[in-house]
Amino acid sequence: MVDVAVDVTGEMDTPSTFAEKTKFSSFLQFPTQITDPKEWIHQQRQNVRPWLVFIQTSNFKAPPSIPRLGKRIMRNIEYFQANYLFVFLGLVVYCLITSPLILFALAGTFYAGYRLNKRHTEKKLVLFGKELTLAQQYGLVALCSMPVYYLVGAHGVMFWVIGASMVVITLHASFYNIDALVLKAEDAYPLLEEV
Repeated sequence: MVDVAVDVTGEMDTPSTFAEKTKFSSFLQFPTQITDPKEWIHQQRQNVRPWLVFIQTSNFKAPPSIPRLGKRIMRNIEYFQANYLFVFLGLVVYCLITSPLILFALAGTFYAGYRLNKRHTEKKLVLFGKELTLAQQYGLVALCSMPVYYLVGAHGVMFWVIGASMVVITLHASFYNIDALVLKAEDAYPLLEEV
């Protein structure tokens, strides 16, 4: 056999387009496939169970055992998912109405976004020699709004809404007897049945 020597010394250069592309654009990339919020809310509104059934006091009973409690919570969350979403949104609206500074800060952010959208159709924004997309401009507005939200106390309101929602939803899901509404044939969790 003959030994063959191949010279593999040298330097590799990265393509210039790859280096330029990853420098700034990868920092402010946003997903392109975002579902339409109006369509999603319309779909959730169609899945809302009747509110009289949701708050019917005759169906509130303590769970008979701890294992049944977990099953009841899972079934209630699945069955009343859209109702729980609107309970959360109701708490958000309550916080916005009772906190006018946060409402003004949100209005200012939405107004800035509106002005950016209007300006974007007329003239493109160039920052550091790079043209920014509309999504990147919205991201910059949101980033610049964060200190204002902190000053008006939006962080406290956000944690209050999350905490209050978790308490209200967990209490409802724990004590609402879903077995009175949903037949055993519709049971979505057959592996959680008691033995």
